[in-house]
Amino acid sequence: MDQKPQLESRPNGDIPKSPATIGVSDENGHPININESQSFRRLSSPSPSYLGSTPSQSYLGSTPPQSFRRRCDSMTKTEDGDQNESKVLVIYTGGTIGMIRNDDNMLVPTPSNGNSTDFLMEHKMRQDHRLYDAKYAQHKYGASMNCSPLVLPMVKGFRRIVYSVYQYPELLDSSNMCMRDWRSIAEDIWQAYELYDGFVVLHGTDTLAYTASALSFMFENLGKTIIITGAQLPVFDLRSDGSDNFVTSLLMAGNYCIPEVTILFHNKLLRGNRTVKVDCESFAAFDSPNLAPLAVIGIDINVSFRQIFRPRSIEKFAVHLQLDENVSLLRIFPNITADTVRTFLQPPIRGVVLQTYGAGNLPGNRADIMAELKAATDRGVIVFNCSQCFKGSVTAVYQTGHVLNQVGVISGNDITPEAALAKLSYVLSKDDWDLSTKRMMLGANLRGEMSGGPPKPARKNRAADEWDLVDAVARTLLHVNGSQELTALGGVLFPAMLGNAVARSDLSKLDELKGFGADFSAQNADGRTALHLACALGDVRIVRYLLLNGASVHIKDKFDRTPLIDAVENDRNDVVALLRRCGAHLNSPAKHVGQQLCNAAAKGNLQRLRSYAAAGADPYSANDMYGRTPLHAAALTNQTEVVEYLLSLHVAVFALGHVDAGPPADLLGVTPVDVARAAGHAVLAEKLQQHFKNPNGYEKKQLPQLNGDGVEHKEKA
Repeated sequence: MDQKPQLESRPNGDIPKSPATIGVSDENGHPININESQSFRRLSSPSPSYLGSTPSQSYLGSTPPQSFRRRCDSMTKTEDGDQNESKVLVIYTGGTIGMIRNDDNMLVPTPSNGNSTDFLMEHKMRQDHRLYDAKYAQHKYGASMNCSPLVLPMVKGFRRIVYSVYQYPELLDSSNMCMRDWRSIAEDIWQAYELYDGFVVLHGTDTLAYTASALSFMFENLGKTIIITGAQLPVFDLRSDGSDNFVTSLLMAGNYCIPEVTILFHNKLLRGNRTVKVDCESFAAFDSPNLAPLAVIGIDINVSFRQIFRPRSIEKFAVHLQLDENVSLLRIFPNITADTVRTFLQPPIRGVVLQTYGAGNLPGNRADIMAELKAATDRGVIVFNCSQCFKGSVTAVYQTGHVLNQVGVISGNDITPEAALAKLSYVLSKDDWDLSTKRMMLGANLRGEMSGGPPKPARKNRAADEWDLVDAVARTLLHVNGSQELTALGGVLFPAMLGNAVARSDLSKLDELKGFGADFSAQNADGRTALHLACALGDVRIVRYLLLNGASVHIKDKFDRTPLIDAVENDRNDVVALLRRCGAHLNSPAKHVGQQLCNAAAKGNLQRLRSYAAAGADPYSANDMYGRTPLHAAALTNQTEVVEYLLSLHVAVFALGHVDAGPPADLLGVTPVDVARAAGHAVLAEKLQQHFKNPNGYEKKQLPQLNGDGVEHKEKA
């Protein structure tokens, strides 16, 4: 979907009542009260300017959303000078993790209304030193610290996490969760997608696996980490799995680029659409029976990067909000009647998940049931077969399983019932797919939800077939033994070999490394990936290949540089356009981008300004920490060509009503006209003066029409 839709508003109260007070401040960093009339507004389309900027910069003078998005934007208001931080949005939908104990020691939800903030989850978090670093927040936000984003205490070896909490006005018991609620969560993440590095959803455990499965299909071309977590005991209890799950989720979401919808529970990060709830009493409440964890958390966090399912297309992140509700789940049991099966398959049902015995078997002597299934598939009902077993997959080993294939039932391989239901609903909602395409896509591995996929290309070195490349090198060295040492060696070898292949534009070598299982998002010691290097070199062919093979556009190196920044600062505009098509966006602090634009303008580097504009920045409205714009810098150094370019941008945005007609002023009230005059550039000063008197007539009054002395114009001024 190309546009973010406007949905129903969600009421918010004043700050003392608000369920989601996350850093509402004015231009000077002072707290702002949000009236009850201000509502949760959805964006109809992305801002044309730099989406990582402050509200005024993001919306270029248009009316900004008053509630949720405004608080998201305010994260960048006062943190522009800070480095090595990651921003995470926490969405609290409900569940045990956020509950508190009442006077009777009973667990109750944190209310979202009332006259006191004592029960708001965010307010409780501010009182918990495990979840909030008050000293750092005081240094960072000053007097507005109590209405600014929360800051997690520093953890050695990780980026510091700055996080905002959005608590739903009406907390949801996960047993009451439905498709409407999945859409709400998906939408909230969608509209804040470019403002945060990662997302954490706090959710009740009963239907958590259903939500994770559904979101995994709704999110198309996902490029950032989304973690859903919950708890068996509240996060505020002294003895709790909630605090561990929550803190680890924040660290993972802000420090690792794992572009999947995942579930973090009891020191394991699991793929969301592979997970089932297995225990209602143990802290290890979830498991992924047919897939190893994506990460295991102990003293160290060990991530299985090669197992991560990455998008392999050059498309932006999008959300498919429509799900088909006419789906159901039918579990086969002894003595089930044909009437029961027939009833399940009647309209308006369009798809059924059929849970069969063992490896996908039905009773071989039940021709009546087979007849009902065949009749349903003949009239267009899709039947999706998955096993009742906790572990294993559907196969056609037995005759009864083979017969199901013959009557049109689609094999779900080792998919879970939760994922099967979500996938069926997603596929059926694709109106642009015909029935044949829907059946084909249902049997394909779309999001890593079941085993299978395109075969790996053949290796050129057939002698290495028994081991992967790292193991082969280790055997050659004869001194490397054990899985940990092999993993460490692979972490050094693969980034180096990928970088070498990229530097030599060697597609065949990249193909060979892909055959050996190389992760194209692997980072070297500086945190740089092969995509960083390819973007800096400007090799569009290599960049395209890497993107189509799972390279991430959102990974930051140790200096907070993304591949997009490397392309911009090397003026690789073809690469910039390709990255933008893939959903890349500027995530540097707004003031940092403004400073870079001012530097380029002062040096007359018009190409750099255009590169930043291609990446989504606004060279006209951007400003540095002192409020100076690139137009100030160009006026100071008499860069007439740059001035012409910036004024043409002003004409465009002024025509849209996004900026005022007058010149921009810095924090001291100095305009570019003042700067040009003070620097002795009289002709340029007059040009600027005339432009801001009549922006609409700018194109008819170019610089050559000025007489040079500017006497007449100065008298008019």
